Amino acid sequence: MLFLTLFLGLILNSIGYIPPGNINLTVVQLTINRGIKQALYFIFAFSAVEMLFTFGVMRFVQWLSSEIKLGNIIDAVMIVVFLVLGVMTWRSRKEMPKEDYSKKDSIRYGMLLGVLNPMQIPYWLFVGTYLISHEWINTGYLSLSVFSIGSGIGAALTLYGFARFAAYIQTKFTLNNYTVNKGIAMLFFALSGYHICKLAYIYLIKG
Repeated sequence: MLFLTLFLGLILNSIGYIPPGNINLTVVQLTINRGIKQALYFIFAFSAVEMLFTFGVMRFVQWLSSEIKLGNIIDAVMIVVFLVLGVMTWRSRKEMPKEDYSKKDSIRYGMLLGVLNPMQIPYWLFVGTYLISHEWINTGYLSLSVFSIGSGIGAALTLYGFARFAAYIQTKFTLNNYTVNKGIAMLFFALSGYHICKLAYIYLIKG
């Protein structure tokens, strides 16, 4: 049973990080700008925090599901997160890459985004509610701990795939930092715009 719990956490969180978002786009950016080694430091730190994040959300999934306005709060937070990441990326588009980067910087960055990761909350609310209600997993500490470990491993595997893909693309197309940062900044702004439009529709049109 615990093996199935571990496997579920691994598979489900692997899938959760496939759609474009702030985390996998950041991994792509780090890989191209700083190299895959720094991206791996980021991934390991992020995945460690992701385990704790998953445990907390799954532990209180039923209470969080009852908070009707939680989705709107998450949208508002994501607007700020994507805007900040977009501005930071846009401002760094003309910076020349350094020869050496600090391992600690990449680790701290991974831990920071591991905490500021509200996009995963709606995903785990839906998936967690389904798994618990159908008794695929239980809410005991051991079961959720194993599930969370699987979740961290799953996130790390998918993000590693993004890092390897970014490294491969860079060798094939010799992408420069300016092009990559500009493109990723535009994606961050587009994702922020999506959440703005979503809230505008809810409050101004649907009303």
